[in-house]
Amino acid sequence: MSERDINGREVAREILSGVASRVTDLKAAGWAPKLVSVSIGENPAAEFYVRNQRRNCDRVGIEFEERHYPTDITAEEMHAAIWALNVDPRVTGIIIQRPVPAHLSIKQLQAAVDPLKDVEGMHPASIGNIVYRELDLAPCTAMASIELLRHTGVRIEGMEATIIGHSEIVGKPIAFLLMAEGATVTVCHHMTRDVAVHSRRADVVFVAVGKPNLLTGNMIKPGAVVIDIGINQVEDEDGTARVVGDCNYESCVEVAGWITPVPGGVGPVTASILMRNSVTAAERQREHYETQLRRRL
Repeated sequence: MSERDINGREVAREILSGVASRVTDLKAAGWAPKLVSVSIGENPAAEFYVRNQRRNCDRVGIEFEERHYPTDITAEEMHAAIWALNVDPRVTGIIIQRPVPAHLSIKQLQAAVDPLKDVEGMHPASIGNIVYRELDLAPCTAMASIELLRHTGVRIEGMEATIIGHSEIVGKPIAFLLMAEGATVTVCHHMTRDVAVHSRRADVVFVAVGKPNLLTGNMIKPGAVVIDIGINQVEDEDGTARVVGDCNYESCVEVAGWITPVPGGVGPVTASILMRNSVTAAERQREHYETQLRRRL
């Protein structure tokens, strides 16, 4: 690793250590967290993430259960299954694995999840809460990107930030999270006329498009922070496959003050944020039900 790399694995370890302590406290209070993974149809790409989620849950002491539903399940049946998880007091977190079959709407499925159990931070209420600086259950990848920025020690308040990519699960939430921290934010997308004009003046550049080598060293100013969220598989001339981000690492690392490597940057932190969201969801449910009980008494 370069001395300019932000070590995502190290940041993830710190987050998971704090999560494990909170899980222990919850269990002592009789409120053991349980995360349920929902997979629909044959989804080899998601299997890796499910295994990783189970491994992290085991690491911090969160119970993990995988539920798999057939490809031809109807929207009505799927919503009923989510409703059953919503009302099950033993389940404190629900994550829906992507992608889902074409006849189902991931947006509608996310909206069906109880906001108190929305560990992905993708329910409309969770997204909306970011606007009001309620960041407890923010989208995992977006929050992971902010955590990595914080880890550099740079002052976010007042900084110029450019985000390349405006997806609902990464780019847009990052913009709101940064504004909540006091940054001045520019969001670039496929209709932006000259991305480099914006990225060259930024103190931090986030890139999440899914195109290798999109961001190069001549597109950033010296000393800028580069948070690379892209995950792309490329093949070298000798046929060797490897995973790279959206920035040209070799040229960017020579200019940037800090940069996230791929792999080993945003990915591990995203996984740890899911665990943190899972324990936060359990804590919020405990508080919710205890408040309701006090009112009844």
